[in-house]
Amino acid sequence: MKILGIDPGYAIVGYGVIESENGKYRPLRYGAVTTKAGVDFSKRLLGIYDGISAVIENTKPDCVAIEKLFFQNNQKTAIGVAEARGVILLACVKAGVHIFEYTPLQIKVAITGYGRAQKPQIMAVTKALLGLAEMPKPDDIADALALAICHSRIAGTTLKQRMLQDSKRKGLR
Repeated sequence: MKILGIDPGYAIVGYGVIESENGKYRPLRYGAVTTKAGVDFSKRLLGIYDGISAVIENTKPDCVAIEKLFFQNNQKTAIGVAEARGVILLACVKAGVHIFEYTPLQIKVAITGYGRAQKPQIMAVTKALLGLAEMPKPDDIADALALAICHSRIAGTTLKQRMLQDSKRKGLR
């Protein structure tokens, strides 16, 4: 299965495509779609849409794993990230790619087995599972790769079956 993990943002959208087969993972492509501060926000959103659309077109993933938004503090940032996430979801839906959403807690448990794992722990496990010499920078790329692994590990579970049913009900499948 070829999985595209996406860490949404509006300055940096991390992405990582992995191939998962029999519990083994192979990184295929990873990077970031970036936008510049000071540019009209609608143009930044268009850049994100075009960038993610190109990644999907070039890698042809079977599905997309994207992080659900969770914000505690800055509402201005939350709104911008939510808008960016919206154009990312639009690019996925228009490309006909199945979408699966994961909370930070689900990602931590799927990667490390521990819901309170810290970012360095998640990165270390992700790096080891993908056989990478170094974790890619910025962290948004590493987060996207972790999302792809998260989906692979959850695939086939009862949770995945529920998520498939939800995506069918929402018309995303």
